Amino acid sequence: MDISYVWTREGWLYLAVVIDLFSRRVVGWAIRDRLHRDLALTALRRAVVVRRPPEGLIHHSDRGSQYCSVDYQAELRRHRIRISMSSKGNCFDNAMVETFFKTIKSELVWRTVFYTHAQTEQAIARYIHGFYNPVRRHFALDYISPAQFERTASH
Repeated sequence: MDISYVWTREGWLYLAVVIDLFSRRVVGWAIRDRLHRDLALTALRRAVVVRRPPEGLIHHSDRGSQYCSVDYQAELRRHRIRISMSSKGNCFDNAMVETFFKTIKSELVWRTVFYTHAQTEQAIARYIHGFYNPVRRHFALDYISPAQFERTASH
């Protein structure tokens, strides 16, 4: 779980994502024009709905205020999700999500002039659901997509 920034002509947007470490699939995401805990909570709640995680799942994030908030911590405990946080100032502890942000920025964000927040959200949704999860090949997954990797692993 982490948050990054996307510039639009209407101002900054903040993108929060939850990635499944096993399959590299984006299982929850949210985008807002404010960097508040509700952004992270929305992404987490979407991931929980999609995955219905078993008790003991490990949730990893940095030590951002959104993840340390009482509401966010309570949501994790409500679903019996174990909390893991990066050591202070160590971005390498969250390399999986940082790699996703570099990928989406190089393949979509840096190649596009986003005029509106709505246009940006639609483009990111298409990228995640129409390309990244079902199509984009990953070296770490033996050059198959996250969705294909999950189908293969479940057999």
